[in-house]
Amino acid sequence: MQLALKSELPPLQEDAHGVIRIGQTRATLESVIGLFEQGASAEEIALRFDVLDLHTVYATLTYYLSHRQEVQDYMHRQRQSSARARHEAALRSPPDQVRARIAQREKTTDVAPAR
Repeated sequence: MQLALKSELPPLQEDAHGVIRIGQTRATLESVIGLFEQGASAEEIALRFDVLDLHTVYATLTYYLSHRQEVQDYMHRQRQSSARARHEAALRSPPDQVRARIAQREKTTDVAPAR
């Protein structure tokens, strides 16, 4: 019996926002690689993501190990983008102002209703 030796594309897709996801799922490349870098095995990762089967996790990790620098660069860019977005959100709605509004709402809703 002869084995069919062929290359397979990694199960990765970039969404409209530039986030790389695993297959047709919402699981991100960053989350899978993050767990792997923390010492999780492929089996543990597959258990954490019920939408990913073991083959897909191994294929993702294989891609990462073969393209480590490119993936690290991508993850760095994503972290920078997230930090910028958090900063811009904080400028639009400063956290202390948001907390003050929430506290004010809690005060008004804690008042017992009139009978």
